[in-house]
Amino acid sequence: MKNLRVLIIEDEELISLLLESQLERMGHEVCATASTETAAIDAAHRHVPDLVIADAHLRSGCGVSAVAEIVRARGEKMPYMFLSGDITGITARLPGAITLKKPFREAALANAIERALEAAASLS
Repeated sequence: MKNLRVLIIEDEELISLLLESQLERMGHEVCATASTETAAIDAAHRHVPDLVIADAHLRSGCGVSAVAEIVRARGEKMPYMFLSGDITGITARLPGAITLKKPFREAALANAIERALEAAASLS
């Protein structure tokens, strides 16, 4: 897997820091982090990530809505995935979304990233 520029959308600072550390150990660069829907959309426009990893449920706004807007603006081939304690309903709003339930292991994260990249690449 190539090294990716990743945008993290997560409103829990500790989880965001732990995820950033895991991604960096995997060889990826975290180009930005955002804790709100509005900040996430802005960060995606400014930093042009290769992958978006989002918590579905944010205290301010919605991670699913943020990702939907980022994908709409960047094109459907934009790879994304969701990490959440409650993954219920995500795929109803974004069919085919890759989800990973918290807590997770690094190997499961790597697998989910690979699936997100494959899913985006398979879109015409």
